[in-house]
Amino acid sequence: MTTLTDIPRKTTKGTAFLIEESTPQDIFTPEDLSEEHLAVGHMVDEFWANEVEPNLPAIREKKPGVAMAVLRKSVDLGLTGMAIPEEYGGMAMDLPSLMVTAERMGRDGSYGGWHSAHTGIGTLPIVYFGNEQQKRKYLPKLAKVEMLAAYALTEPLAGSDALAARTRADLTPDGKHYVLNGQKMWITNGGAADLFTVFAKVGGEKFTAFLVERSFPGVSSGAEEHKMGITGSSTTAVYLDNVRVPVENVLGEIGRGHVIAFNILNIGRLKLGPALVGAAKNVLAICLKYAKQRKAFGSAIAEFGAIQHKLAEMAVRIFVAESMAWRVVGLIENQMHVASPESAEGSSQELKAIEEFAAECSMIKVYAAEMLDYVVDEGVQIHGGYGYHQDYAVERAYRDSRINRLFEGTSEINRLVITGMPLKRAARGQLPLLEAARAVLHHNEPQTGGESADAELNLVYDAKRIALLTLGVGHQKFGAQLERQQEIIMNLSDIIMEVFAMESSLLRSRKLAAAGSGVNAADACAVYLRDAIARIELSSRTVLSACDQSEELRQNLSRLRQYASHDPVNAIAIRRQIAGRLVSAERYTL
Repeated sequence: MTTLTDIPRKTTKGTAFLIEESTPQDIFTPEDLSEEHLAVGHMVDEFWANEVEPNLPAIREKKPGVAMAVLRKSVDLGLTGMAIPEEYGGMAMDLPSLMVTAERMGRDGSYGGWHSAHTGIGTLPIVYFGNEQQKRKYLPKLAKVEMLAAYALTEPLAGSDALAARTRADLTPDGKHYVLNGQKMWITNGGAADLFTVFAKVGGEKFTAFLVERSFPGVSSGAEEHKMGITGSSTTAVYLDNVRVPVENVLGEIGRGHVIAFNILNIGRLKLGPALVGAAKNVLAICLKYAKQRKAFGSAIAEFGAIQHKLAEMAVRIFVAESMAWRVVGLIENQMHVASPESAEGSSQELKAIEEFAAECSMIKVYAAEMLDYVVDEGVQIHGGYGYHQDYAVERAYRDSRINRLFEGTSEINRLVITGMPLKRAARGQLPLLEAARAVLHHNEPQTGGESADAELNLVYDAKRIALLTLGVGHQKFGAQLERQQEIIMNLSDIIMEVFAMESSLLRSRKLAAAGSGVNAADACAVYLRDAIARIELSSRTVLSACDQSEELRQNLSRLRQYASHDPVNAIAIRRQIAGRLVSAERYTL
C-alpha cells in the first residue's frame, strides 16, 4: 500500500513546532491521502451501512452476541487485522489506514468501543511488545476474532495513577508460573474478552504486563456496568483470584510494564482523534438536516443567525481537530521514514516514532474530546426539547461523548503530558525549548517572522512568542518544580495546544487554497485564529499573575498585550457564510 512517506516532508522533534517554522508543504493533511487509503474508507463505509447500522439498536440494547457477530463479519474485510503483520494473519496496513478506519468507526460509541478496544489497546501490546512465540500463538486468533482482546490497566484505587496498581504477581517456587491476585475495573470488552493484557506488580514492586487468558482458573468478570453513555459496549470489572499465568506469558520485560502501558495509551490517544472527528461530522450532518426541516416563526431555523453561529462553530472546531490529528499522523510517518534501518524495524520503529510525539498525541486526545463535547452540546440545543428525548440521535451522542474526556487517561493527565514531556526533554538537552523561552523573556529572540503583512501568519508567530514568554516566566519562578504547579501546567498546556491548533489549521487552509479549494477552511481559520489568540492571552495572564506581582509583571503583561493585539475580522458575517455552505451541502464540507 502507498504510504505517506512516498512524499518526502520535513522531519522534526516532538513539540519543536514551538520554536520552528513550517510551511504548508511540510504538513500532511487528509487531502493528501492516497487512492488506496480512500479505498479503505469506502470499504469501511460500506461495511458500516450494510452490517453495523442495521444492528445498532440491538447492540445499544446489549442483545447477547450481536456486537460480536458484527465484529466477526468484519474479519473477511481485514478490519480486525489491519495492524497485525501479514505473517501472523493480518493485513499489515499503515497508520493512515488505521486512522481512516477509526474515523468511520467513531460514528457510534457502542460498536466503536468493541472494535477499537479489540484492534487497538487489546491487540497492539502483542504487536509491539510480544516475542515471536507470543505473536504466533495469539495474533492469528485475534485477527480472526477467535479470541477477543481487552486491556486491563485501571484499578479501583489507582485510576489515573496507573503505577500505583495493587494487583500482585508472585513467582511460584518451581519458577514456572506467576500467581496473580487483584481487581481491574472499567475494562472495555471485559464481559466477553478471551485475552487480557493485565498489569501487575511482581513481588508487589515491579510493574509488569502479563497475557492472561479467560480460560485460566481464577479469572472472572463482574456484572456489566450501568454507564451514562456508550451503553452497548461491554464494560466490567475483572477479578484475578490466584490466577496461575505461565512465565512465557510475561509481556515485555519484568519491571518495564510502564513502557507498554504508556506507549499503548499514546497510540490510543492518537486514534481517538479521528474517531471523535467522525462522531462530530455525523452529529453536524444530523443537525444540518434538522435545522433545514424545523420551522419556527415561519422560517427554517437554519436561517436564524443564532443557529448559523452554532453550525459554523461546530464545523470550525471539527476542521481544527481534523487538521491537528492528520498533521501528527504525518509527523509520525516522517519520523519512521528517516529512522535508520539498523536502529529499529517494523512495529518497533513505528512505536519509537509515536513516542517522539507523545505530547502531540495528548493534544489530539484533549482537543478532540472537548471539540466533540461542544458539538453534541450545541446539537442538543439546536434540536430544542427534542434533543433531550431518547428518540433523537443527538441525545445519545451527548451521553456517549462524555467518556472521551476520561478515556486514554483523563484530560487533566494528558495536559500534564503536554507540558511535562517537552520540559523533561528540555532538561535532558534534547530540545532547546528553555533557551528559546529565555530568549523571548530577555528580548533576545531573532527578529524573524511576525514582521510581514500576513496578519494570520503573524498571529501564529505571536502565539508562539506568548507561549515561550509564559513558559519562561513559569520556569524562572519555579525551576525544576514547575511540573508540581498543576494549575500553571494546565494553562501552559492550553496555550501550547492552541498554538499547535492555530498553526495546523492555518497551514492546512493555505495548502487547500494553493490547490484552489477550501473556502470554508479559509473562513474557519480566519475566525479560529482570532478566537484562539484571545484564549491564549487569558491563559497567559493567569500564569504571569501567579508567578509575579512586581513591576516585572506589569512589563510582561504589557508585552502580552502587544503580542495578542490584532485587527478583528467580521466573525458574524464569516460564520454566516460558513453556515450557508454547510446547510446547502447538508454535511461537513471544506
